[in-house]
Amino acid sequence: MSERRDVQTLLSPMAGDLQSLLNSRHITDPAIIGIHTGGAWIAERIHQQLKPEQPLGTLNITFYRDDFTRIGLHPQVEPSNLPFSVDDRHIVLIDDVLHTGRTIRAAMNEIFDYGRPASIILACLVERSGRELPICADVAGERLTLEAHQHVKLTGPDPLELLIQESK
Repeated sequence: MSERRDVQTLLSPMAGDLQSLLNSRHITDPAIIGIHTGGAWIAERIHQQLKPEQPLGTLNITFYRDDFTRIGLHPQVEPSNLPFSVDDRHIVLIDDVLHTGRTIRAAMNEIFDYGRPASIILACLVERSGRELPICADVAGERLTLEAHQHVKLTGPDPLELLIQESK
């Protein structure tokens, strides 16, 4: 059994919540970074809506994952692209699904290898239950409580589809 969610109905409120958070923190020139691949797809759409001055950045955290030795290297690893300095910059880090927190930890490790940001705001399309690390989204398109046998997957990039599936 699988259930589809409309990504477009989550993106506009998510962008609005993110803009409100940036305004409340008096952040006027954030740098947006999407985690490859699904987070980058979401970040691209959020970037188009918020229209920040900085170009969109992307991270590929393959070498920063704590399960790298178990799962190996994906044959088509693309490099990270941060076309701006992260030093003293307010960063908006975007991912598609926040589950255990390990992807976000790896992404922050990589960001700090590039420099020391002023702050990092985490935005995720879906924040689901099952956290293993003390990481939570500042902005989420949707918060879900799922069973251990359920999974959330974003497919795309065109069209973007969010699927909630049962494990086999």
